[in-house]
Amino acid sequence: MEDRLLVTASPHIRDHSTTRGLMGYVVIALLPCVLASALIFGVQALVQVVVTTFACVAFEYLYEILTHKQNTVGDLSAVVTGIILALNMPVGMPLWIAVVGAFVAIVITKQLFGGIGYNFANPALVGRIVLFLGFTARMTAYVYPDMAVDALASATPLSSSVDLGAVKFLDMFLGLHGGMLGETCVLAILAGFAILLATGTVQATIPVSIVATCYILTLLYTRDPYVALMECMAGGLLFGAVFMATDYVTSPFTTKGKLFYGIFIGLVTFLIRHFASMNEGMSFAILLGNLMVPWFNAWGHQVPLGYKKAKKAKAKKEGGAD
Repeated sequence: MEDRLLVTASPHIRDHSTTRGLMGYVVIALLPCVLASALIFGVQALVQVVVTTFACVAFEYLYEILTHKQNTVGDLSAVVTGIILALNMPVGMPLWIAVVGAFVAIVITKQLFGGIGYNFANPALVGRIVLFLGFTARMTAYVYPDMAVDALASATPLSSSVDLGAVKFLDMFLGLHGGMLGETCVLAILAGFAILLATGTVQATIPVSIVATCYILTLLYTRDPYVALMECMAGGLLFGAVFMATDYVTSPFTTKGKLFYGIFIGLVTFLIRHFASMNEGMSFAILLGNLMVPWFNAWGHQVPLGYKKAKKAKAKKEGGAD
């Protein structure tokens, strides 16, 4: 039989993991956030998740049928995109707008660039940004739980009109305030993060470096440890760090690259929140980080153990021979 050389893109790492298996773990990790959103905002939150997820799966299936491509719906990546996109919208979002976001995420961001593995940015992230820019009033029309604290009844926790120092820790931790479906309940996000770590689906490097960078910079800026903690718990920082910045396709594959990537996202998020006109900057920070991934991989290139010593020994030997 003829031997053929297969040339593929790095990293050249093999194990028994499958796309379907990894995406299945992500779906399981997202379930606490879905359940928390339903408990906090009502059944309408579940309807929004189901419709958005169904739209993502349908768009992927129809696109691949029309273009005569192999059907990849079974790998569950469209399901993950649909759930994450739904959790990035406030409850009460008109369902037709959610379908528009699903179209942008699956068809424009994912399939037109070649399908899974070829997208330049996280599909759900791009869908969220397009909806935010195109339907700003709808995307910022937050619905507040009846049990939410008065301080958060008229603005998001990151609004300049809210004193984060007066916000109760338990209210922030349990998600008793307005916001996107998936970003409010810190407990649910941490539960999902624990599932991802326990199953080996993600490493802690990216989420920890993002949150740590944002916390340290906010602490230096505000000189208040509690306010810095509340700011890290508010908005989409935790949800984005755990479920969006860790996307396999659009994040670095080296440890140093992941650190550069996480620090960069944390820095940009801090700068947007404190020196720009937006309360929330996580989505744009992750998008910029996605675009910088090739450079982070190059800067974080890990030299094999013993390579430098062998190279120096060879150079010394050649120099001695001369």
